[in-house]
Amino acid sequence: MKVVLIGYMGSGKTTVGKLLAKELGSEFIDLDDYIESSLNKKITYIFKTKGELYFRKKESELLNEILDDKRDLVIALGGGTPCYGVNMNTILQKTDLVFYLKLSIATLTERLHQEKEHRPLISHLKDEDLSQFIGKHLFERGVYYSRANYTVSGDHKNSELVKEEIVALLP
Repeated sequence: MKVVLIGYMGSGKTTVGKLLAKELGSEFIDLDDYIESSLNKKITYIFKTKGELYFRKKESELLNEILDDKRDLVIALGGGTPCYGVNMNTILQKTDLVFYLKLSIATLTERLHQEKEHRPLISHLKDEDLSQFIGKHLFERGVYYSRANYTVSGDHKNSELVKEEIVALLP
C-alpha cells in the first residue's frame, strides 16, 4: 500500500506522514529528503548549480523509484512535485490513496511566516507579500491538488486529528 500526501508547503505533509506511517506500521519517505540523500546534495544547491529543469527531472525519476518500491510506504511530496510534467498522472496510476492536505491561505500564511527563513521559495518575500504569493500559488496548483483521491482540511486541527481523518478514509 502506498499512501501519498500532497499539498502546499507548510500544510503538514511531513508531520502527518510520520504519524501516519507509525500508525500503519509503514515506512515514511519525505521525497525532498530522499532526493537530497540520493543525490548527496541539498535541494537549494541543486537549484543553484544545475537549475530547476535538472532538479525536476531528478525529482520525477526518484518519485517513480519510490512509487515502484514494493514496500508499504507513506510518502510526503514536495509542494510542487504534483505540478510538474506527468507526475500527478504517474502518482494516480500507481496508487489510489492520494491525500491533499488542504489549508486556507490564512493558515498557510501564519505557519509559513514563522519559518520563512528556512523556505528558499519564500525567504526573499516581504511579510506583507506572503499571503498574496501563497494565494497565487494555490490558484496555479489547485488544478493538480484537486485531482487527489481525498481532500482533508487541516484548518483548526492538529496533526494527530488530520492523521486520524486519513486513517478513517483508508480501505
